[in-house]
Amino acid sequence: MSKSVISTRNLTKFYRKEPGVLDLNMDVLEGEVFGYLGPNGAGKTTTIRLFLDFIRPSSGTVELFGMDSHADGLRIRKKIGYLPGELSIYSHLTGREFLGYMASFRGGADWEFIGELASRLKSDLSKRMGSMSHGNKQKIGLIQAFMHKPELLILDEPTMGLDPLVQQEFYKMVREVKKEGKTVFLSSHIMPEVERICDRVGIIRKGKMVAVENIFDLKEMRLRHLEIHFAEDVAWESFEDVPGISDVQVHGRILECSVSGSMDPLIKRISNYDVLNVVSHEPSLEEVFLTYYSGDVQ
Repeated sequence: MSKSVISTRNLTKFYRKEPGVLDLNMDVLEGEVFGYLGPNGAGKTTTIRLFLDFIRPSSGTVELFGMDSHADGLRIRKKIGYLPGELSIYSHLTGREFLGYMASFRGGADWEFIGELASRLKSDLSKRMGSMSHGNKQKIGLIQAFMHKPELLILDEPTMGLDPLVQQEFYKMVREVKKEGKTVFLSSHIMPEVERICDRVGIIRKGKMVAVENIFDLKEMRLRHLEIHFAEDVAWESFEDVPGISDVQVHGRILECSVSGSMDPLIKRISNYDVLNVVSHEPSLEEVFLTYYSGDVQ
């Protein structure tokens, strides 16, 4: 059985009277990619800051690698690569100078490996940080997180500002470190991103852990909104009894509906018709919460 790399017990943080996180219980296992999913303001960044001992909990505990996040903070941070949600930069430094500065805290850098990362992410290390776009600064932030080959990567909204091709390369990098047996904790508010690369997902809303799901189970549970175009008019009654569908509306040749669980019954039913097109509309994160976990978040 895999051991826990991150473990929290009843972790709580209040900002004066306002809760940041409440009674958070979580285990992130060695070798997995754990997605931390929630809307902006849900408590994702607060959780990460508690992991890294940047802020202290109001109550509860945090352990990383079996060590106390506060008492053993220095030993822990040597094992971690971290990308914050807002990367602090030195505007006058080039990307290379910034990475060299960060590497000095770790006893040096493997510049050949840094060059490989920069090439993969299409990052120009000769430019000054102050002249870079947000996306280019984000690339530098990713390089500094990966460059010392840490045992644990903690990434807060890592693809923010990246173009689609660079996002795909980042996903490859995550899969590679997972294959090496390393652990990734990735916070995001983008469900398709989390579905693409994560093994398990923790869903947080208003500071509370709403659910922890295997990614396959989450995909199965997700509500899909479909728009199906037929070659001829169809009747509403032809689809009302299909298991798993709801909110059925028919407008001549177009069927609109919501589907939960397996798509198989609907696919078998529409196979009786001449289908021209199927359009899938991704549900919002809030829809997922309200559809499946509304009883837990009142």
